[in-house]
Amino acid sequence: MFEDKTILITGGTGSFGNVFVPSMLEKFNFKKIIIFSRDEMKQWEMAKKFENDSRVRFFIGDVRDKERLYRALTGVDYVVHAAATKIVPTAEYNPFECVKTNVNGAMNLIDASIDMGVKKVVALSTDKASSPINLYGATKLTSDKLFVSGNAYSGEHPTRFSVVRYGNVMGSRGSVIPFFNSIKESGIVTITDTRMTRFMISLEDAVDLVIKAFEDMIGGEIYVKKIPSMNITDIAKVIAPDAEQKIIGIRPGEKLHEQMIGEEDSPYTYEYDDYYKILPVINNWSDDEERIQDGEKVDSTFTYNSKTNSDWMSSEQLQEWLDKNKEKMGIL
Repeated sequence: MFEDKTILITGGTGSFGNVFVPSMLEKFNFKKIIIFSRDEMKQWEMAKKFENDSRVRFFIGDVRDKERLYRALTGVDYVVHAAATKIVPTAEYNPFECVKTNVNGAMNLIDASIDMGVKKVVALSTDKASSPINLYGATKLTSDKLFVSGNAYSGEHPTRFSVVRYGNVMGSRGSVIPFFNSIKESGIVTITDTRMTRFMISLEDAVDLVIKAFEDMIGGEIYVKKIPSMNITDIAKVIAPDAEQKIIGIRPGEKLHEQMIGEEDSPYTYEYDDYYKILPVINNWSDDEERIQDGEKVDSTFTYNSKTNSDWMSSEQLQEWLDKNKEKMGIL
């Protein structure tokens, strides 16, 4: 489906984009991959990695700027929406700015994609969009709803939208692993709460989920990868085994446990081999056999939560991942 096609990724100089772009170049013969972002320095640094590949293009812009999106989407077949204000405390203290990027930016992209004839759009979401308690999660839930509804909003236009949702991305900027790694030399690792658990997904698995969404989507689905959980204190022990763990209390807007599917979503959720799919409620699409395919409907009380997850990552598995990824951990 990607042969000789053009794909654009918003926020493409971030952690996800730095893994997504080389992976897609290796797997598919694209006509162009366009990295759309507002940070010229990050673009300059990233461009050095692909200076001999004419398929990779860079476009300075902001999803808040609808006119710029229209220009960037000229001739684009597929879009991955990764641009977001995502640091929870930052969003709490800068709420208007968070809404401008995560909500207004989503609306701009939906309009521009429809009008410019984009075939498919996959938007990246987060566990924090499920039963949100912080502003970031609330804006991402709103964004998810906008992209799901975009399939009805598009009317007779062929543009289709879906969402992928995942939890803590191992080694990405702002996540727990590089944070612990950055402070371990002090001899003290700060823990907000010893009960805290987190889902653990690699950037490579996140990329695979996006590809799966593009291949499978009819429109309006939310894809959730099956991934392991880990206790925050165990993560700290692996990264800084000799450091003292200092309990500092939960930060504003922070959850004890990550949730990617809430009980309210269970009537519309189907299970597959390595992922779940939440189907859209609008237009009775949750009963659409083409969207359900061979999925098995989950129990009416089902939730997908990092505390009650049946799959847990061991300290040995995390250490193995760290050994393989220590060169790029936290700098992607």
